[in-house]
Amino acid sequence: MKKNIIVIGSGFGGLAAASRLLSQGHQVTIFEKLDKPGGRAYVYEMDGFTFDGGPTVITAPFLFDEIFSAAGKDRKDYFRLVPCDPFYRIFDWHHEKFDYNSDHEFTLSEIEKFNPDDKQGYTDFLKTTKAIFDKGFVELADQPFLSVWDMLKVVPDLLRLQSHKSVYKYVSQYIENDFLRRCFSFHPLLVGGNPFDTTSIYAMIHYLEREWGVHYAMGGTGAIVDALVDLIEEQGGKVQLNSEIDQILVENGSATGVRLKNGDVHKADVIVSNADVAFTYKNMISPEHRKKYTDKKIERIKFSNSLFVIYFGTNRTYRDSGLAHHNIILGERYKELLNDIFHEKKLSDDFSLYLHVPTLTDPSMAPEGCESFYVLSPVPHLDSGTDWKTESRQYRDTIMNFLEKNYLPDLQKHIVVEHFIDPFHFKDTLNSYKGSAFSVEPILTQSAWFRPHNRSEDVDNLYFVGAGTHPGAGLPGVLSSAKIAEKLISEV
Repeated sequence: MKKNIIVIGSGFGGLAAASRLLSQGHQVTIFEKLDKPGGRAYVYEMDGFTFDGGPTVITAPFLFDEIFSAAGKDRKDYFRLVPCDPFYRIFDWHHEKFDYNSDHEFTLSEIEKFNPDDKQGYTDFLKTTKAIFDKGFVELADQPFLSVWDMLKVVPDLLRLQSHKSVYKYVSQYIENDFLRRCFSFHPLLVGGNPFDTTSIYAMIHYLEREWGVHYAMGGTGAIVDALVDLIEEQGGKVQLNSEIDQILVENGSATGVRLKNGDVHKADVIVSNADVAFTYKNMISPEHRKKYTDKKIERIKFSNSLFVIYFGTNRTYRDSGLAHHNIILGERYKELLNDIFHEKKLSDDFSLYLHVPTLTDPSMAPEGCESFYVLSPVPHLDSGTDWKTESRQYRDTIMNFLEKNYLPDLQKHIVVEHFIDPFHFKDTLNSYKGSAFSVEPILTQSAWFRPHNRSEDVDNLYFVGAGTHPGAGLPGVLSSAKIAEKLISEV
């Protein structure tokens, strides 16, 4: 039966779900709070510079291909992906660099520079991550976990794959060198997890990158957002911007529509929320309709870290800086810094950074002769109590001084545009609970069945997509959640 469906939020989860449901013949309208689509993938345009607000690492591109194919279209007609080589350039605290890509021999040659004895260990590690990848991604990432039985069925596999170990501990079984351990264990940070806490299942991210590569969308990640919006509108869907949801309407235990902040009411047979799961339950659904996800239950959930991000453009290029498209700059402290962020919830004096330089691949992201950057520092979410109104400027200065001293000479006199965001942006603009950048933290006891379900346990005809539900954050996870929601809705 064809349904009238409302999607809350136009992040990648909402856009993917909308197109998939339109391909099934349903009627779909997306309501977006902001003035542009994209959610965390919002695009900032400043004086000829273009900055992707959020995700920049594109993996598992077939998940995008599937969306366009289901609509009878070819993804290549809408946006172009190009491979990144190296996948990342990782710098240690002495500014020594380590590159890796899908070429096994090249990666071994890079490992040899730090510890030749780790070459065999890495080869063995890679073999084991294939088994984790086959189970954790190929078999389970697009399958719903709605009952305890769904979870119990996979427990033997989880035990066999040593999922009780953290990613860092798992990697350390194979790699001896301290810096290389960091290079092969940082991946949980891409989805809001602490490598010392996140289940070793997330070691599959490394294999996933090897399997399909790391890509960049020409025109930026925003080009993918625009392509999906174009596709949705071609399919007959609607995207309403500047339309913030005030409440999900519930009658007799079932979602029946939404009320906007301006008072307008829109009825629907099904609601799909791409908004933050905790925010959806706490702020969009009246307490009398929440038996499981009460305020107390939500408060017991562990949420991921937040981010401090600076977007900046320069009136000169830095092609001789030794930087790659994706750069990870690791500080001397690793476990201690992550402990400060995830456990102590305190803002440290030091940091590790992700530095994105898209103009090395795509000069169109800046005016001619200029360079576009964004630098990201993981920080605690708002439980830290950090006064970002006073700390933001000082924290920004510390990061920029560090980059100028070590990687980008004379940086600050060449900056012509700049914008930064802190955890309050995630809370106030993106409606993310506690200012978390990745929603529910991906620890074992908050994964699969233990994670907020794709079909609401409190309200019928309400479904969730995005970072906070199964399988989790990151583009492959978010796109897989849309796949799950489409299946569940189509079965009803």
